[in-house]
Amino acid sequence: MKKGNEATRMAITNTSPLIKQGWLRAVIFLLAFFACVLLAAFITGYVTLLTKSPASATVTISLFITAIFAILLTIVFTKTINRQPVKSIGFQWTGYQHHALTGLCFGVALLGAGSLLLFATGHLEWNNISFPASDIFIALGLMIIIALAEEMVFRGYILNNLMQSMHPWAALGYSALLFAVAHISNPGITSVAVVNLLLAGLLMGINYIYTRNLWFALIFHFSWNFFQGPVLGYEVSGLPLQSILKPELKGPWWLTGSPFGFEGSFIATCLLMGSLFVLYSVYTAQYGKPVAAIQ
Repeated sequence: MKKGNEATRMAITNTSPLIKQGWLRAVIFLLAFFACVLLAAFITGYVTLLTKSPASATVTISLFITAIFAILLTIVFTKTINRQPVKSIGFQWTGYQHHALTGLCFGVALLGAGSLLLFATGHLEWNNISFPASDIFIALGLMIIIALAEEMVFRGYILNNLMQSMHPWAALGYSALLFAVAHISNPGITSVAVVNLLLAGLLMGINYIYTRNLWFALIFHFSWNFFQGPVLGYEVSGLPLQSILKPELKGPWWLTGSPFGFEGSFIATCLLMGSLFVLYSVYTAQYGKPVAAIQ
């Protein structure tokens, strides 16, 4: 076993979880998570009614409340059901800095390559540039907390626990499927977007099954969302945000991704699949095989 994997295993204590089966912990957690999503929607509706907030503010409030609930839920389950410190779900920083940098670069590179291809083929133009500082700052904070919440939920807890009951590749497939299903009610969802969400779940989880560390997935998730929406001006999973660049997309939805965002495009499909192959090749050469389950 490689040094990084061994260090990750040693960071987890030998305390037995309250519920022995990892798959059962993941299922109970998932049910609690969806209950939190419904509660967040109820609270958002109540706050909106009281404050008469515009639609854009309502979306921001809903995403923020849902993310906070998701983070708190993961912390509670990790400490009480798994009986492990929160750090054990994949927050070891020492030795994993380069994974975080790789995640940042991957997000920027994939969006940059896809956008340049759309621009070169006449399917994308940017009509204006502006810098609404307060809106961009809010979007920055929102993208950070959403990435943190979703990675703690789908990789840090669900994938982590599924790996303790089944083969890591099977666990990765199930966690990626759940990640896609969780976004299926987003505005503008299409068949291509669903496939890409599944691929994104695989891409963000493949590093985890080799390292049991969240930093690659967390930083990639953030960079993808932030550069896609607040910087380049696409929708983010169907949600419009204030942006620096103002794009005009031309062509069929399956090519441009509109109205779901770039991640709803066939170009994104090809880029995500290529990235998966690259990461699989790199991690296989570096680690040999995924980390063995920790019971």
